[in-house]
Amino acid sequence: MPGKRGDSHLAERLHGSLRSAHARRLTRRRALHAAAGAAASLVAGNAAVRAGQAEESRPNIVLILTDDMRVDDLAFMPNVQSLLAAQGATFTAFAATSPGCAPARASILRGQYPHNHGILRGSGDLGGADVFRNSGYESSTVATWLQDAGYRTALIGKYLNGYGATVEPTYIPPGWDEWVVATREGYSRFELNENGTLTRYKSGQEEQYSTDVLARKAEAFVAGAAAAGQPFFLYLAPRAPHGPAEPASRHASAFANAIVPRTAALGEEDVTDKPHWVQILPKLDDDALAELDGYYRARLQTLLAVDELVAGLVESLEQAGALDDTYIVFTSDNGYSLGEHRIVQEKGSPYEQDIMLPLVMRGPGIPAGVTIDALASQADLAPTFAAWAGAEAPDFVDGRSLATIASGEPAPPTWRTTILIEQFANNPARTEKQPAFEALRTHDLIFVAYGSGERELYDLAADPQELQNLATRANPALVTKLLNRAEAMKGCAGETCRAIESEPLTATLASPIASSG
Repeated sequence: MPGKRGDSHLAERLHGSLRSAHARRLTRRRALHAAAGAAASLVAGNAAVRAGQAEESRPNIVLILTDDMRVDDLAFMPNVQSLLAAQGATFTAFAATSPGCAPARASILRGQYPHNHGILRGSGDLGGADVFRNSGYESSTVATWLQDAGYRTALIGKYLNGYGATVEPTYIPPGWDEWVVATREGYSRFELNENGTLTRYKSGQEEQYSTDVLARKAEAFVAGAAAAGQPFFLYLAPRAPHGPAEPASRHASAFANAIVPRTAALGEEDVTDKPHWVQILPKLDDDALAELDGYYRARLQTLLAVDELVAGLVESLEQAGALDDTYIVFTSDNGYSLGEHRIVQEKGSPYEQDIMLPLVMRGPGIPAGVTIDALASQADLAPTFAAWAGAEAPDFVDGRSLATIASGEPAPPTWRTTILIEQFANNPARTEKQPAFEALRTHDLIFVAYGSGERELYDLAADPQELQNLATRANPALVTKLLNRAEAMKGCAGETCRAIESEPLTATLASPIASSG
């Protein structure tokens, strides 16, 4: 929510101006579409076009993945609200498999929890693009599944941490027909591997702002794939709002009065019931809050270019006659803390700001303007895309398809009752910094088991700001069940994961019971 009165409607007021800016670029985009379509027709030839026509019943799939975006940031993106949320479904209980970039992105690619895909951190021996490649996991991802099923695939934007550094910048993993990926990240200075050719972009030119460059690349891919008559999968991953947040110059004055939401969790006053790593964090003074407010505004400003990207992509799909046959999924890799529980400009904690993510879907068969409260995980995205494409998901997948519940059907009785969130550390039991943890999120509870032996348990229905740790005061039967399940999930794989997380939690928060469950 915005921080001052009047800002709650600021995003809506910006909608008209964003549309106008988009309209000014429409002529250029239509020319780009026409050129891409003509090129695709020449390359594909009549035979390929005829083959593509047989695929017309197969939907296209577009994944838009932001970087470090919070759930409450969605309120400041009017195009996402009107073009995606109002035309589709918003999931209200969607969690990261891990609140970190590389582990979460590997989960999206493989449909697995981090303890199974092996990308446990962003770099080093525990993770990154080099570990993903050297472990052989790239040989079977959602890209290879869909490519094998006849889809044209593209990754445009960010891949995994370390790509271009620990992995050579001209390398292209299997499964991707189009590869336009950042080897050096930045908003105004960056480098892309464009299908094997390295292109350096420098600051000083508005049209070279990274989100805008990626938007143009995505629109050209959509126009070309649609003209060729081939179903496509587009994974589009802009940098925003990752820090240091650098908005496009046209957005530098937006949200001038926005401030970090002044919730009770912001700079939490009493943290004596929190684990040691939180207790030693300093209180937030006025200077710290002022700095947070400035950074909060910069983050929101970077998302306005993403909001325009969404509008341009929807326009491109409509111009290509492909919009009605395309699933568009909008989400983030992880959330971000902006002072909640004294955690300043960080990710990786088990608190709601870091683990719970925006997830909006529109597409064939998805009702317009609905909310879905089924517990969902990033591990579910790959099997969902496979289901939409009619592709076979491998047995190693831990997640489950969201296709049925996204179409408006209720979650089956066997749906999960907990979501697993994992965070790893080289020293799992450390206490001066955040230890490793396994967390279980239900609709109403969050339970955290740290490698240090510390525990957290919050009643989200009564205490959504996570101020009262109930781990030592709650029903011991419930705490034991949650601890045992977290331990079992830590070693699960495939169907075993789905079976464990689907078991009902019969013990209540406050009343001990004798039955098992």
